[in-house]
Amino acid sequence: MTTTLTSAVKPRAEDSFAITFAPLSLEEIYAKSDDPANGAVVVMSGMVRNQTDGKPVIALEYQAYEPMALRIFYQIAADIRLSMSDVNRVAIYHRVGRLQVGEISVLVAVGSPHRREAFEACQYAIDTLKHNAPIWKKEHWEDGSSTWVSIGACETSGENC
Repeated sequence: MTTTLTSAVKPRAEDSFAITFAPLSLEEIYAKSDDPANGAVVVMSGMVRNQTDGKPVIALEYQAYEPMALRIFYQIAADIRLSMSDVNRVAIYHRVGRLQVGEISVLVAVGSPHRREAFEACQYAIDTLKHNAPIWKKEHWEDGSSTWVSIGACETSGENC
């Protein structure tokens, strides 16, 4: 699958996307991706961990260019449907603002009649989001310092961000 932004993709009514300051809810994202035709709902939850490369992290701060990030989310869902037509629902939510260790920063959920498509679509969605969406994070270290990191840079550098 390839992501292109040559034309504006409109989201489907059954899908759900957001960039938000509000805490993310596993139950809400599951409900938004559920459908009576589903045999599987796969949810990926990205959380703030307490270290990066062994260096203690106390918080992350996320910023996004929301209009473009949402367009990327819409395109991800459109790309999924081009290669996996059975997918019923796609939900992609990302937090912005300062998050503490253990808080959920991103939720991706895909509902499909079959688990294989749901897993593949969910993995494609999070990998593509991290590579293409204009979302940045600032790591706040235990020693009081901080560093901005582009999420896309994590993917291209091979780091496990």
